[in-house]
Amino acid sequence: MRVLSVASEMVPLIKTGGLADVAGALPSALAPFDVEMRTLLPGYPAVIDALEDVEVVHAWTSWFGPARLLTGRHGTLDLFVLDAPDRYARPGNPYVDANGRDWPDNAERFAALAATAAAIGRGLAPAFVPDAVHAHDWQTALVPAYLRFGASGRRPATVLTIHNLAFQGRFGADVVARIGLPSEAFTPDALEYYGDVGYLKAGLLLADAITTVSPTYAREILTPEEGMGLDAILRHRSDALVGIVNGVDTTVWNPSTDAHLVATYDADRLDARVANKRAVEARFGLAASDDPLVCMITRLTTQKGIDLVLDALDDILAMGVRLVVLGTGDRVFEDALGAAQARHADRLGVLVTYDERLSHLMQGGCDAILIPSRFEPCGLTQLYGLRYGCVPIVARTGGLADTIIDANDAAMKAGVATGFQFAAGSGAALRLAMQRAVDAYRHREAWRAVQRAGMAAQVDWSTSAAAFAALYRRLVPEATATGR
Repeated sequence: MRVLSVASEMVPLIKTGGLADVAGALPSALAPFDVEMRTLLPGYPAVIDALEDVEVVHAWTSWFGPARLLTGRHGTLDLFVLDAPDRYARPGNPYVDANGRDWPDNAERFAALAATAAAIGRGLAPAFVPDAVHAHDWQTALVPAYLRFGASGRRPATVLTIHNLAFQGRFGADVVARIGLPSEAFTPDALEYYGDVGYLKAGLLLADAITTVSPTYAREILTPEEGMGLDAILRHRSDALVGIVNGVDTTVWNPSTDAHLVATYDADRLDARVANKRAVEARFGLAASDDPLVCMITRLTTQKGIDLVLDALDDILAMGVRLVVLGTGDRVFEDALGAAQARHADRLGVLVTYDERLSHLMQGGCDAILIPSRFEPCGLTQLYGLRYGCVPIVARTGGLADTIIDANDAAMKAGVATGFQFAAGSGAALRLAMQRAVDAYRHREAWRAVQRAGMAAQVDWSTSAAAFAALYRRLVPEATATGR
């Protein structure tokens, strides 16, 4: 089974969020299930610089500008790269400029990526002709449209994974003429979305299968409250929709071998975590203390609930908690955290940046990780927290609800509790969960039991990769039977 994955980012080459982690982990996770996966990426400078054993598969004089399709490797990853300098040879973030504004040609940039994936699906690279194409999020959601409305001939099966329905790729109707799709594609059954072009909307209608990154999120997005305007389409396609929870790369996220930690440890040596705790405190300018140290590693947005934390901050810190926050996001929240840090310099540390190494250290040294999202398709930081004995305190939504067992009395007595849940969007529920966590922390053996139960939880890709492999194999005979 050969599968082409197409994504706008991928660890370890380029990352802005969890999509990159998933795209980077899937190829090796699928290998034991006899699935050979190659990944198509945009030719960002970081990707081009990291590519090894490069060969040119195809060249276009005019493909959303001059472009080449490259093949190569990075470590164990087999890659295709769309080398289109006019579209991708830009510094910094893949999606926005230095001022945080969307690149004005994002419609063309990611249409080019999807169109290239469709061309590979039809056989552009004879050495790798995929049975299925797996697209991720709006940036690649036009793959099924290019296969439906493009050149005739071979058509592989298509899978579209929704990592976050809030980002949909919506552009003006004039885009159709610039992205190489015929005018007949601009209908409510394909591209047209309330007079605009909807990239994700088109993919949801045209893909053979739709997955999202947790079972609970798959149910939530069928409702008007969580469907982001696409709930009717998702209900229409509900037979094609399945939730497959994300996993984590347990070779990268392993507290017993992690080079980013000051001290490595396992479930039998949890006392060694204190050296990491001291390092985190020093990094954030806090004094050493045995008080609970809680971290947030997050985008600073309303979706992630940072406003709830700011509203409850005085109460949370009064519980004896120290909080350290790592992330970037909306300027209003960055400024509010800075002001709060000035008021609570002894109990609040804030770094407005992205630092992968520090995120590992925080998981290895903080006592708990707070994830108060209003909605969360899956979430990965709580899975890292489980793996590292950094107890998750999470909103009961999406993948957070699927992956954390609340430390209620019954779960504590049974020894299966792995964290603390609270009602999403509620500041009062957040305060109560924090107090429950602090009370548990004061009882060393109870806290250790929660840590160990979390560290024993299965968070790797084995079960999820098996589900994807089964999905591909179910789709491919269907595609063959319909002459695609």
